[in-house]
Amino acid sequence: MKGLESAWYNGARWPVLLTPLEMLYKRIADRRRQAYHSGRREIWASPVPVIVVGNITVGGTGKSPLTAWLGRWLQDQGWAPGIISRGYGGHAPRYPFYVSENSDVAHAGDEPVMLAQQTHLPVVVDPDRPRAARKLIAAGCNILLSDDGLQHHALGRDIELVVVDGARGFGNGRCLPAGPLREPLSRLAEVDAVISNGDLQAPEAVAQYTMSLVPSAWRHLNDGVCYSIEARPFDGRVHAIAGIGNPQRFFKTLETLDVAFDQHPLPDHHRFSAQDVRFSDNRPVVMTAKDAVKCRPFANERCWSLDVEARPEPALIEWLAARLEKL
Repeated sequence: MKGLESAWYNGARWPVLLTPLEMLYKRIADRRRQAYHSGRREIWASPVPVIVVGNITVGGTGKSPLTAWLGRWLQDQGWAPGIISRGYGGHAPRYPFYVSENSDVAHAGDEPVMLAQQTHLPVVVDPDRPRAARKLIAAGCNILLSDDGLQHHALGRDIELVVVDGARGFGNGRCLPAGPLREPLSRLAEVDAVISNGDLQAPEAVAQYTMSLVPSAWRHLNDGVCYSIEARPFDGRVHAIAGIGNPQRFFKTLETLDVAFDQHPLPDHHRFSAQDVRFSDNRPVVMTAKDAVKCRPFANERCWSLDVEARPEPALIEWLAARLEKL
């Protein structure tokens, strides 16, 4: 997968050989989508507003930090938000599954547990998103955030937000497996806004805003105590591990903080074990917040996570406030 991803984003020519598979993928995806829009499959219309936060590329873009920010911001505006997730990587004993800050990642998935911890909001995972929505509404939520829900058409939505990694953009602009796109770029003309995590190299002709991911704290995995970014609680060179969609973004953030490190990139949603955080030199180990929820049960005193927060530009906040007034 790593070699294929490099080809998508670095201009390699050989992915053109995958064109037949790309055409098959696009045909299947289009038929599935048309089944909902033609009425052959039911789209459940929620009685409360639904905001979908998703992407059209595989890999990390920053949508979960944006979802966390949205949840906190909506609560500050007087809403009672709830978060819906597929719970990728988790296998719950039942569905819908209510996620708490202490839920087992093996049941809920890493991102839902992280969102529960960061927002303290109701989070429900379920492959059937309308069923998850009904659970949250019954619990008193009056607005819903569907994390990574762009391609889950069974749940109706009022606002669609697409998050893009500004540095990587859309790669070669082709669909899987010839490129990184889950849907053709033409899909962007139908969404409400594109939000780029950093400046976007290839702007599209739709409403577009920017956000940044800002380091907010160093968190000790053993006791959860946070330290300010300026008061770094460890010294010397560290081991930096990242099992996220785009590990290089995490490593570049450490560079901006002048942290010397040896990098250990791992696959997205990597299933961590105690061996992954143990190194013979006993140097500190630093990881993402998403990885920390999986490593906390077996972390030692040298393990730290770097918490980050989404910081949307003011124009995006103004646009969202105006849109919500119309719902």
